[in-house]
Amino acid sequence: MRWLLPEYIEDILPAEAARIEALRRALLDQFAARGYELVMPPLLEYVESLLTGTGHDLDLRTFKLVDQLSGRMMGVRADITPQVARLDAHLLNRKGVARLCYCGSVLHARPAGLSATREPLQIGAEIYGHAGVESDLEVQRLLCATLEVAGVRGARVDIGHVAVFRALVRAARIGPELEAELFEALQKKDVPALRTLTRSLGARLREALLLLPELYGGRDVLALAARRLPKIPALRRALATLRALADAGNAGNAGNATTLATSFDLAELRGYHYHSGIVFDAYCDGVTGAVARGGRYDEVGSAFGRSRPATGFSIDLRALAAAAAPVTRRAPILAPPNGRDPTLTAKVASLRRAGEVVIEELPGHARHRQELGCTRVLVRRRGRWLVRPMKAAKDQAR
Repeated sequence: MRWLLPEYIEDILPAEAARIEALRRALLDQFAARGYELVMPPLLEYVESLLTGTGHDLDLRTFKLVDQLSGRMMGVRADITPQVARLDAHLLNRKGVARLCYCGSVLHARPAGLSATREPLQIGAEIYGHAGVESDLEVQRLLCATLEVAGVRGARVDIGHVAVFRALVRAARIGPELEAELFEALQKKDVPALRTLTRSLGARLREALLLLPELYGGRDVLALAARRLPKIPALRRALATLRALADAGNAGNAGNATTLATSFDLAELRGYHYHSGIVFDAYCDGVTGAVARGGRYDEVGSAFGRSRPATGFSIDLRALAAAAAPVTRRAPILAPPNGRDPTLTAKVASLRRAGEVVIEELPGHARHRQELGCTRVLVRRRGRWLVRPMKAAKDQAR
């Protein structure tokens, strides 16, 4: 049947589209107010550029096709973040801090979950050029403000740091194959598999890797990690960064948005081959899985010839809009067909400037007025055009 769409691809109808667009405008305004500049990368790029620096994390999710003009392999973006890193590294060439934001569709070869679309609408913000915890804190505060603008309920964030696992792996001199198996087991929090995989390791590092799945919870998790994990410099620096974020959250966020409920997960390794530091997932009521993901990825720009520290987050705008507080809008006003009445034209223009939606009725369609959703109508009384409730206008016309 010609009207059927591919699996996990769907149309967005007027009511949902209006919610998404209203939220998109509000969030981009939020970003702009903080100095984030909007960029619009292309939907298609050569695969070498699109997947550079991301390891294999995006490869399987990326649709690929041959460019009929060049014969080279192209990809439909599955994530906009690597594209923005390319813009910062290769086109903007700024020496100082760059704050960039974006919004656009991405396409996934496979859905992320049973209820997920393969065409998410991704919106996000990134900071380039600053390596300190202050920029990590800024993007998390911006994420917090973003979820507050959306009006979602039960917002919370889980924070991890890929350097914790990476430091343990390097200290144990683990090879790539075993590292990959340990990574999979930690992602699944499969403790029996971890026990099997770590049998050949020294007692100190084995105990540390087996402890990681238990290091989930509030700020006390960081104190426990500091006591029981090995005193490896890279690991200690990672814990110090996490403590700084925890301290900032406890101190509140005066003058900005309120802070999110925060927990720490030292076995969280999402984007392990892509991120280089902090990683975080945000959750809220009404959305299955994470509604936003972010973290630090200092290594990506080097693939484009210019290594720059970077941190940021991205949100599935369609999922966020579904969980967001409903947008209250006044119903449209119905205007009669206008031939050559300049006073009616002026009245309609005045109402639209005031923010009203005015629908001009086309001749011959009076019987379909209910489909327009109008609750008010423009009527002429004593030479003036006035807005009246639809029912009252009908009663007066009798």
